[in-house]
Amino acid sequence: MPNMNLTSGFVSELVRAANQIEILSISEVRRLLQRSIATIRDLRQAVGIPADGTANDALVRLKLASEGVERLVHEKQAEALLEAADLIRTLGIVHQSGTQVSVRPVDQPAQKHESD
Repeated sequence: MPNMNLTSGFVSELVRAANQIEILSISEVRRLLQRSIATIRDLRQAVGIPADGTANDALVRLKLASEGVERLVHEKQAEALLEAADLIRTLGIVHQSGTQVSVRPVDQPAQKHESD
């Protein structure tokens, strides 16, 4: 289970890095993105969000950004760091609230609750 104090600190670190992107090395940006990916995976798992794996999945975009960070202009590097920070922040809020996500196949009807 992710430590929320560490998560909040990491979000701040990502925002600071995005704001100072011109002075970061490629390896620093890549390392931050890789840490972000691991943190997002852990938080998703903690709240029950399954991996998507499609091009629409933010983790896929962040992984591609991490792998090709040397080809990205500073603005795109900063955007990737800020996207990671937003995801971690949002997932942290969901996790702290105790909300659990359950996913069902699209063709399966929703179960009725007794109160329905």
